[in-house]
Amino acid sequence: MHSAPLPATKDVVLIGGGHAHALVLLKWGMRPLAGARLTVINPGPTAPYSGMLPGFVAGHYQRDDLDIDLVKLARFAGARVILGAADGLDPHARMVHVPGRAPIAYDLASIDVGITSEMPDLPGFADHGVPAKPLGAFAQSWDQFRRGSGPANIAVIGGGVAGAELVLAMAHALSQQGRLGQATLIDSGPVLGQASPEVAKRLRRAFSEHRVTLVENTGVERLEPGLIHLADGRMVLSDFTTGAAGARPHDWIAECGLDLHQGFVTVDDTLQSSAPDIFAVGDCAHLAFSPRPKAGVYAVRQAPILYHNLRARLTQDPLRKYKPQKDYLKLISMGRKEALGDRFGLQFSGSLVWGWKDRIDQNFMEQFRQLPKMDTPKLPPEHTHDLPQALGEKPLCGGCGAKAGRGALRAALTALGPMQRQDVSALPGDDAALVQTGGVQQVISTDHLRASLLDPVVMARVAAVHALGDIWAMAATPQVATANLILPRLSPALQQRSLTEIMATAGEVFQAAGADIVGGHTSIGDELSIGFTVTGLCPSQPITLAGAKPGDVLILTKPIGSGVIMAAEMSGDAKGEWVAAALTQMCQPQGAAARILSEAHAMTDVTGFGLAGHLLGICEASGLAARLDLNAVPMMQGAIELSAHGIRSSLFEDNRSLAPNLARGPEADLLFDPQTAGGLLASVDADTADELLEQLQAAGYTAARIGDLTSGAPELTLR
Repeated sequence: MHSAPLPATKDVVLIGGGHAHALVLLKWGMRPLAGARLTVINPGPTAPYSGMLPGFVAGHYQRDDLDIDLVKLARFAGARVILGAADGLDPHARMVHVPGRAPIAYDLASIDVGITSEMPDLPGFADHGVPAKPLGAFAQSWDQFRRGSGPANIAVIGGGVAGAELVLAMAHALSQQGRLGQATLIDSGPVLGQASPEVAKRLRRAFSEHRVTLVENTGVERLEPGLIHLADGRMVLSDFTTGAAGARPHDWIAECGLDLHQGFVTVDDTLQSSAPDIFAVGDCAHLAFSPRPKAGVYAVRQAPILYHNLRARLTQDPLRKYKPQKDYLKLISMGRKEALGDRFGLQFSGSLVWGWKDRIDQNFMEQFRQLPKMDTPKLPPEHTHDLPQALGEKPLCGGCGAKAGRGALRAALTALGPMQRQDVSALPGDDAALVQTGGVQQVISTDHLRASLLDPVVMARVAAVHALGDIWAMAATPQVATANLILPRLSPALQQRSLTEIMATAGEVFQAAGADIVGGHTSIGDELSIGFTVTGLCPSQPITLAGAKPGDVLILTKPIGSGVIMAAEMSGDAKGEWVAAALTQMCQPQGAAARILSEAHAMTDVTGFGLAGHLLGICEASGLAARLDLNAVPMMQGAIELSAHGIRSSLFEDNRSLAPNLARGPEADLLFDPQTAGGLLASVDADTADELLEQLQAAGYTAARIGDLTSGAPELTLR
């Protein structure tokens, strides 16, 4: 007997991708909780691991070594990931605020957003300084700086252990490049004043070896480009100034109405705040029952307790108490591949300690790098002989990869009888029809996407842009839309939340395009699907596939590769930054591009049949041949690499059969990659192509001139 998926009844929202939350996601993926819908909110697709930051700064690690890929991790955990920085939390309304989208409702929430080293009261720091935390922004700024050339002066404000590690790492990296000018560590009190005398002694020796100048018991008055003005009138040269002085909570936490200690969320021994359904962990939390310094080791130890207590609140089981360790092993990087260890008043240093620290850090990161792969669907013992072939080796891709193939669609459409109405015209090769209503020309089209993403907001935005593609491709003005939604099984409260998010987001897209959503239909199914039927008005004859001319230039307004990237995202093979970049492209509306290309001879949107399939559609409707410059076709970040590794959307093989003789290879295969919310492909007069391309690029499109059309039988060749 077929069993339907269990409904979700509670929303658990993790605010921030800190160490504790990353470990919770890992544990959740290994043991999901039925009925719970998990969400993680983070400013970017990755979260840097603080333990390896000094090694990265010194040049011992690559940038990728430093990052936990939250997009992959969230997919493994069955969680939706929201890429944005939370800037508000309302415990009464149970809402998390993220700029650019509707508030996110929760039943349980946890905060793990770390701290910041910003210095808002120091004149010039916002413009000429780089806070050491958040780590991701600092790592990006340092990576860019160290790739420069010529002598470089550096300075760190804040002479604690963290500042000492940073200045030693920075000095070592620049010394290895032969670029180190002046390195300075500045503190308003004594440098390493909170460290033990033996730790301070060993680090001061390292400062001398790395030519680091100490400025102690002197405050900073202001920053200027390349210059730090000290309170005593002295000046320090610095081309890269970072702040590691103390820890500040993020400003928005103060507005949440929770009990705070010096701006940090006060929690009890169950890690609950003054609002029992809001937890806080890591550096942003204050352990009122047992205060501790800000250190990542506590966040790691809090993760199992947080994981248990989140589940216990949902299952109404007893909560556990967190008991922080009294002391912990401190391993301090010293620039070169050397480290200083300190615990219980004992110190030990050298390259062996660095190796020890490296193994600890690598083991921590390895658990996020080697996530288990998705299991293929298990077949019952008895089944039809060809069921495995029909099922395929990979999960069904979402988006356009879940469409029926072109051959099956064409065969089904040919079975339809001739059109009866005189006021309706089927457009040659297009997914739309032209309707004459009272002297007004109206086009109508429909598109529907099976969700490839767990976030209904992003999925709604992509689906709306995708559905508008046919209207824009015909140079019509979007008019009205109706929604057709299939929701997964949810409790009434979660059903309302999802519907509100979807309709609010879709409404924004359609209103920005000049159209309105006027109604629709909803039903319940096994998984989320979002579709829209859209109408548009044509002030003149619509642009179709049939008007292209010999000598026309082909212009594409978006890069291709979304099918491969989303297929890889579902299987856990795509980097989070690739997925984030692809989604940005997929969410980009094509209204402005359509207006720029309003005089095109022929135009289509590139979707399920891939660039090659849609280009062949123009060739067949116009009776022409096409020549593509493969090197000129823009590709999404990561698409070629994934294609080279054999990642394919489930619709690829059907698309590839359209031109079986075309050259094969990672780049050529992407011509058959099904696209979701893809770009416009336009056939334009050669004399206007360059000007149109300049206008498109000025409007923010990654547009390119990718080939031309010639006389001849409809076919596609590569240059």
